[in-house]
Amino acid sequence: MSASPILHLKPLGFPWETIDPFLFCVYHDDAYPRANAQMGPAASLAGRDIGQDFSRKDGWSMYHGSTVPGFPPHPHRGFETVTIVRKGLIDHSDSLGATARFGRGDVQWLTAGRGVVHSEMFPLLEQDQPNPLELFQIWLNLPARSKMADPHFTMFWSQDIPRLIAKDAEGRTTEVAVIAGRLQDPDAGAAVADPLAPPPDSWAAQADADVAIWTLRMAPGARWTVPAASGEGTRRSLYFFKGASITVAGQAVASHAAIEVRADAAVELVNSGGEIAELLLLQGRPIGEPVVQYGPFVMNTQAEIAQTMDDYRRTQFGGWSFADDAPVHGRDPARFAKHPGGREERP
Repeated sequence: MSASPILHLKPLGFPWETIDPFLFCVYHDDAYPRANAQMGPAASLAGRDIGQDFSRKDGWSMYHGSTVPGFPPHPHRGFETVTIVRKGLIDHSDSLGATARFGRGDVQWLTAGRGVVHSEMFPLLEQDQPNPLELFQIWLNLPARSKMADPHFTMFWSQDIPRLIAKDAEGRTTEVAVIAGRLQDPDAGAAVADPLAPPPDSWAAQADADVAIWTLRMAPGARWTVPAASGEGTRRSLYFFKGASITVAGQAVASHAAIEVRADAAVELVNSGGEIAELLLLQGRPIGEPVVQYGPFVMNTQAEIAQTMDDYRRTQFGGWSFADDAPVHGRDPARFAKHPGGREERP
């Protein structure tokens, strides 16, 4: 009997633990109520630690926001954020002068590189109905040679992201959204589509890094086999975060869990519960370098962290050019991205 491809299985915490080249993943699922005129929640904020509210009181948090929920300006250096917004909107502003509004399936991939300050606010636009927000933010490390790369952000608009809709023998569907990495359809024997190009300095931009970021949505009873990765030394984790139960390579998983599986083996998944099951897949070849982290700074040595803190005190990574310290971009729901230098794009 062959050994199970499951290497480790543990309950999901907050944030989710990840494996090199990833640093961690946070999952936000907030049931915000109707909006007030300031694009914040039309509800009392009494009893919340405003500026530091992770309470999930009534099913939502303000985080570091005081009027609008979200994360006012904060610095990053030495890694990337991949922000996948499944419901709701994020308003981005940064120290390069760039702004964006994205969500509803869009992804923003930001290379912080040598340093950027950005704010990520969650404007609530609907005044007559709830404003649910659901997103992942994945921190992907940069190798030493790229830690001081120029900051850069790339937008993956929802309609451009390749998706596979696979049907099993009973016609039950699994939908896979391919944010990074090439997915071979085991039934068709071909790639679903060329993945969108990650930022140029990303570890994911190296073909032999074998980075993949996929989301899976499985109908009740659906079966789908995750194909084996092609890379040498690749490591792979599955995060079961929504649904009642699944089986992974024949092993029952009855609660939400982080599951490391062998990347060189195909792994059959079955949604054994009576509701839709959802998973996030993260894989990649480890960078294999020392990681020294101090809050939002991720470098290779303690001396580099000290230099980063000195640089930030001196330069503020470009400073903050916006009048508001937590800018939101008005009531128009249209999504857009305005890059440094003025180039604008819309989905």
